Amino acid sequence: MTGKSHPAVLRRFGIGLVAFAFVASACTPSGGAETQGSDDAVEPDPAELSITPEADAEELPPNSPITITAEGGVITDVQVDQVVSEEAEEEEDDSLYEMTGSLNEDETEWVSHWNLRPGAEVTVTATAENEAGEATELVHDFTTHEAVPGQRLDLTSNFPSSGDTVGVGMPVVINFDLPVTNKVEVENSMMVTSEQEIAGSWVWQTDQLAVFRPEEYWEPHQDVTVDLNLAGVEAAEDVFGYRNYQIDFEVGRELIATMHVPDHEMTVEIDGEHERTMEVSNGAANREFDTTTSGVHILMERYENLTMDSATVGIQEDEPGYYKVDVEYAVRTSNSGEFIHEMSSNSSIGSGNTSNGCTNLRMDDAQWFFTNTMMGDILDTTGTDREFEWDNGWGFWQLSWDEWLEESQTGESHVTDGSGPVGPVHGEDL
Repeated sequence: MTGKSHPAVLRRFGIGLVAFAFVASACTPSGGAETQGSDDAVEPDPAELSITPEADAEELPPNSPITITAEGGVITDVQVDQVVSEEAEEEEDDSLYEMTGSLNEDETEWVSHWNLRPGAEVTVTATAENEAGEATELVHDFTTHEAVPGQRLDLTSNFPSSGDTVGVGMPVVINFDLPVTNKVEVENSMMVTSEQEIAGSWVWQTDQLAVFRPEEYWEPHQDVTVDLNLAGVEAAEDVFGYRNYQIDFEVGRELIATMHVPDHEMTVEIDGEHERTMEVSNGAANREFDTTTSGVHILMERYENLTMDSATVGIQEDEPGYYKVDVEYAVRTSNSGEFIHEMSSNSSIGSGNTSNGCTNLRMDDAQWFFTNTMMGDILDTTGTDREFEWDNGWGFWQLSWDEWLEESQTGESHVTDGSGPVGPVHGEDL
């Protein structure tokens, strides 16, 4: 997960003002004296710059913001260099730490977007120009304290991974290694950028699992980048993000599968065109466990060969309903044990629902489904009295957009345009 971030406001502004000299003149009445002009010009004072944090400060919290102000001129250039130990440098891509920031309307104040790297020697170089185009430069050096081992927020997994091609329903799922209590700051430090802009928002399913979902399905055939600007963010008391990541994935074609359980068939459309209809057998519905859930499912992990053991979902070997069976071409649709998989031995495929809750297919259909679908594709199931829970695996489309925003820590959406954080990422008291 490496690469270069997509800065919303460039570090270098290239802004300059040119002073124009105006010659004043007046009409001279007939026979009158000429109006006298003055060649005296008042030279403008140099622009004055100030930077916080102060110069030579040591062991600053890495979630300290950088603020630059100019008087008597405009800010034209900002550079923030962050140097860490050689050992850390060998493991990192420096392009992930290019600092971007926001410049106010009159170009006299610049504020950093993101936090600083822990354990870094930081050099901030700011340039401003007065009305005459004369440059003033100011440099501040300071250091940030390290993230303590055992208190470094990092990732344990993420879906999708860089290089993946996914379906239009794909969420961004980030699993952290430590609990996050300052969820707003961490949420605002994770920026999603897509070629075709859309509103989206993060929701915390647990203290260690954050999920991004767009308002509607992704538009197909586009690239998406996730910049996890975690370095320096204070995730919990004295727990700081250790490094930044970037995830680049592609949204492929749109595949939507629909299934009305009483009809015993599944229909697949690709990019709006009918592709295939397959006969199926779903859950027998003798109890909740073996009732296929109704709702919008996202296709998850897949296995060419899988041993399905009901003990993994709470039904032990000595209990009624226990089963253990080997299946082929299994695609997960929930965390409660539902898969779409081959079960040619089920003579009820196409005519009855007799499974333990999974969707059974004949071999040729199971092979086709396994080969032609991918993570993030949609299965929309109807016709049963068991509703798919939004937090059962990736049931995130079960929530309306308003309901999704209610689950968000910020309660707000942001557009995937790469414009920077939508809220605070720095320390509240800094």
